[in-house]
Amino acid sequence: MMDSQEEEKRIYATKQEVLDRVKELAQEENPSKQEIDHLKVAFYHLLNTEREAQQKAYIEAGGDPMQYVVPTDEDEQIFKAEMTIVREKRQKAFLAQEEEKQNNLKRKLEIIERIKTLATSPEEANNAYQEFKTLQNEWKDIKAVPAENATDLWKSYQLCVEQFYDLLKLNSEAREYDFKKNYEMKSALCDTAERLAEEEDVISAFHQLQELHSQYREIGPVAKELRDEIWNRFKQASTVVNRRHAAHFEAIRSQEEVNLSKKEELCEKIEAIANATPKSSSEWEENTKEVIALQAEWKTIGFAPQKMNVKIFERFRSACDAFFNAKNLYFKEMKERFSENIAKKQALVEQAQALADSTDWKATSDKLIQLQKDWKTIGMVPKKLGDELWNNFLGACNKFFEALTSEYNAIGHVPFRDKDALFRDYHDTLDTLYKKLNASSARRRLDKFKSNLKDAAQRGENAVNDERTRLQRRFETLKQELQTYENNLTFLSATSKKGNSLIDEMNRKMQKLRDDLDLVKAKIKAINEA
Repeated sequence: MMDSQEEEKRIYATKQEVLDRVKELAQEENPSKQEIDHLKVAFYHLLNTEREAQQKAYIEAGGDPMQYVVPTDEDEQIFKAEMTIVREKRQKAFLAQEEEKQNNLKRKLEIIERIKTLATSPEEANNAYQEFKTLQNEWKDIKAVPAENATDLWKSYQLCVEQFYDLLKLNSEAREYDFKKNYEMKSALCDTAERLAEEEDVISAFHQLQELHSQYREIGPVAKELRDEIWNRFKQASTVVNRRHAAHFEAIRSQEEVNLSKKEELCEKIEAIANATPKSSSEWEENTKEVIALQAEWKTIGFAPQKMNVKIFERFRSACDAFFNAKNLYFKEMKERFSENIAKKQALVEQAQALADSTDWKATSDKLIQLQKDWKTIGMVPKKLGDELWNNFLGACNKFFEALTSEYNAIGHVPFRDKDALFRDYHDTLDTLYKKLNASSARRRLDKFKSNLKDAAQRGENAVNDERTRLQRRFETLKQELQTYENNLTFLSATSKKGNSLIDEMNRKMQKLRDDLDLVKAKIKAINEA
């Protein structure tokens, strides 16, 4: 069975453990306020941790953050109901204690007045000695009085008791006996108070000292010549305990100031992140990781000073809420933009596919070129779907491109005077289509490579080095192949039959090789930068 101090320090692992303890306190007449506060903090820490996990799971499962509703927690309703009972019992006990303190105060004042009456003369004192002892015993049996009256009440009592003893002349033997007994009792209290200086638990030592003071007050006077001596001894022992107690709380206050400083620093960091405007989802995710790390760090820091503890937590929570609200809004808007962009790109795919089988070569090539320009003006879409849409769009363009080439090659001779102009017009159109499609494709291939490069980097340095070596071999192969074409080109005669068409075909192949070389170089550069 734990005592009250152990209960106040207990660490609870589940909400049910907290509920069980609250239900036990609801059966007590006057539950401890310190333990009630501890239970409240423990319960809501567990509840908030549980809710954060629920919200995270909801979002990771694809749920819309803006539509998330915090679920009602049945345990919280039970906790509130039990705490209401506990508070009502504490209020009832408080009122009863206050009434009892007032009654105790009234009776102790009556005792003081009666002792004053008995101490009007030596004869009265001698005759009333037994009544005086009865009044002393009754005084000891009466417990707490209102705190604001306790000190003055004790001083008045001590004064009238000492006056009574000073007048007690005839029965000096009884008086001396009382003085001796009181001195022995006060000396024992001094011994106990002095030993408290060695007590490891300074809080417990302080509370024990308060009890010793209560006992000291209830003991009657000692011989007049010993009164200052015994009181100074007791006061000196009390000072040692009180100073240790004060130093302990001063250390706590100093640490709380340090904790406040750390928490203010975390607030500033969170606020800076919340006020930033990330431009991409990856930046939002990086900031989210940082925020979560700062939240974890917050939990490792102890309490701030009481007057600031709630305020600094509200500031931190407000900054966190501002960040996550802004993040949710960003991804909601991005989701809406994605939907619009997907619809636009899907429309372009459908248009390109509708043109893929067209034989109106000139008009269709112009339309496809325009569709490619339109494609570039559309914003981002999710990568996987974006790749699929692009491949469909590119496939439709390539289908027309290949059909245009096959049709042209299948047509026979044309008049000699029109041959060169027609040839140039055909290849200009062909090259325009090729360059636009190839450039867009190259950009997408490079972006995809950079994305895959991150995965390779996570597998280790060897994986990255292997990829660099493979690309360097590929670069050398392409370079040699390009050089071969360049050498062969010098042997062709531009005036020979079919010379012009062969030269143009070789130029296109060489351009393709140059584009491939540029892409390989860009990939190698990306590895070096990474």
